[in-house]
Amino acid sequence: MWEVFLQGRSGNRCCPPHSDAVNMAPRANHLPAPLPRCPVGQHGVGMGTSRGAWVPGTSPAPCTGLRFTLCALIPGRSRSPGPGRMEVLQLLRLLLTTSVLRLSQAVNPFVAQQTPPDPCYDESGAPRRCIPEFVNAAFGKEVHASSTCGKPPTRHCNASDPRKAHPPAYLTDLNTASNMTCWRSETLHHSPHNVTLTLSLGKKFEVVYVSLQFCSPRPESTAIFKSMDYGKTWVPYQYYSSQCRKIYGKPSKATVTKQNEQEALCTDGLTDLYPLTGGLIAFSTLDGRPSAQDFDSSPVLQDWVTATDIRVVFSRPHQFRELGGREAGEEEGGTGAAPYYYAVGELQVGGRCKCNGHASRCVKDKEQKLVCDCKHNTEGPECDRCKPFHYDRPWQRASAREANECLACNCNLHARRCRFNMELYKLSGRKSGGVCLNCRHNTAGRHCHYCKEGFYRDLSKSITDRKACKACDCHPVGAAGKTCNQTTGQCPCKDGVTGLTCNRCAKGFQQSRSPVAPCIKIPAINPTSLVTSTEAPADCDSYCKPAKGNYKINMKKYCKKDYGKGPLLLPSSIRGLQPPPSPQAAHPCHPASPSVPSVVQVNILEMETVANWAKFTINILSVYKCRDERVKRGDNFLWIHLKDLSCKCPKIQISKKYLVMGISENSTDRPGLMADKNSLVIQWRDAWTRRLRKLQRREKKGKCVKP
Repeated sequence: MWEVFLQGRSGNRCCPPHSDAVNMAPRANHLPAPLPRCPVGQHGVGMGTSRGAWVPGTSPAPCTGLRFTLCALIPGRSRSPGPGRMEVLQLLRLLLTTSVLRLSQAVNPFVAQQTPPDPCYDESGAPRRCIPEFVNAAFGKEVHASSTCGKPPTRHCNASDPRKAHPPAYLTDLNTASNMTCWRSETLHHSPHNVTLTLSLGKKFEVVYVSLQFCSPRPESTAIFKSMDYGKTWVPYQYYSSQCRKIYGKPSKATVTKQNEQEALCTDGLTDLYPLTGGLIAFSTLDGRPSAQDFDSSPVLQDWVTATDIRVVFSRPHQFRELGGREAGEEEGGTGAAPYYYAVGELQVGGRCKCNGHASRCVKDKEQKLVCDCKHNTEGPECDRCKPFHYDRPWQRASAREANECLACNCNLHARRCRFNMELYKLSGRKSGGVCLNCRHNTAGRHCHYCKEGFYRDLSKSITDRKACKACDCHPVGAAGKTCNQTTGQCPCKDGVTGLTCNRCAKGFQQSRSPVAPCIKIPAINPTSLVTSTEAPADCDSYCKPAKGNYKINMKKYCKKDYGKGPLLLPSSIRGLQPPPSPQAAHPCHPASPSVPSVVQVNILEMETVANWAKFTINILSVYKCRDERVKRGDNFLWIHLKDLSCKCPKIQISKKYLVMGISENSTDRPGLMADKNSLVIQWRDAWTRRLRKLQRREKKGKCVKP
């Protein structure tokens, strides 16, 4: 008679809805921790040890807030009449499922209504840790066996006969109590005792347990291995043997500490001959590991439970003499099966798709490979890296306390790429480490948060605006550099230059020809004083006649009078800050007509004496008529002989504007314009502007009278 006990203890919280856990863990998103021990004299059903952890089955029970251990009082090894062990096992599973389901409904009858649309985000949209459902990762997967009976056919095994075939596919198919299919190896009389089963999970899983249910006596020695690189390398997971040190070089009862909790252990449990069929080997990856209670903070155990492939190696069968001279099949049902073989009915690998807390499910991609449906701005088969442009903090595994979602770099909408800098992340107090790359829209900086050289902020627009930065447009001559103030846009001006872009001379300064000092101080000269020689010649009356009275500009004077014998010249190398004439305006010069007089408007800036000549710095304001195309607006020099100047032929004042009509030929050692006693230099009147333009238009129409 079987006596069944439910041994359990309360957990801290109830599990989330629709989550499954083989061992009834207090929270479904935690990997299971060790369960309560069974009372003395009782055994965990299906486990064969005093640490009954769970009963692997085809229908895992729903999770509740209680943790259970199935314990059965087994009266020795008597073979008294009663239900078979398999039937009792199924009965216990049904009992556990029914009891837990009732408890779940009693705790919260509205579980289904509280399920959020996306488990990775709470009701307010904030990210939270999420995990895929607990599954049997081995179900339906292909298993490679190093030995399978049926080739050649025997009396009990024939690979070509479906009724007698025992292929490896039976290890991961759907098994029920009434239909238990079994894989069977070749008989060990004529083959090596080592038989290997290799299962590829197709993706990284966080394995909670590995279990095998036998159709033959359990092997005397069994080893379980795992691979984390799809079968390239293998790591021992667990050893079972009655001779641990002899077979595997491991002690049979090693103490597990934090220093060795990631190492494979060897136990002499689960190696008994009995039961001859239906025996179980179940390995819990976290059972007895010190850091299991704080799994989120243990990278060692997180790595320990991770596997892409599982390999089981059967090393030694029980000797035939231990069976009392009878065959295994005769012991448990008289099937007549030959001894010395391994037979397994079910291989289970319980666990979850490894998504590091950033996905609630795994799906198949275009290549039909299993991948995580990543959230929290993560990507990769295991959500193990941040999406592009989400590098403001390093990738981290989600935990119960923090979702650790990947954050986008703050580039103010001016960059599409960024990188992570650990030093900046540490300096920011572990808040931000993103560095923007290739800032656009004339921005610069780690966050594209200021304008690059040659641009300044337009404070009327947001920093995220595409036109947040305006060009400085600093004058190439007047500015000391291309960089302007980031706030005001003021360019750094040279001495004597002013303006936002340094495009004009300051008060008290005048333009010069030098690109180094485009504006110089105006000499301290009385603007009303006449520029004359200190000693006037005695024969001025016979030498020339100074202009007197008011002059009226008419067509006759504009067209006929010959004011000089030479052309009006201006070297092309002389330039200033004055803008050039408009390219649309017709040029008033007539290089083909040497007899055409020159008519220009000038501004007298300063004077200096060079030998017997007075050198005036002038600015040509307008050119109404000239003989040479080189006469253009801008800075130039006007040369007048001191004798002519002393006799007031012409009469000139500093800082005055004049209309100059007629200029003599220039000299190669005196570049610029030259005026003499025959030139007509009269003080400018603003009323002449329209008059001269009218005469200019009439002259173009051919209305000038020939001289």
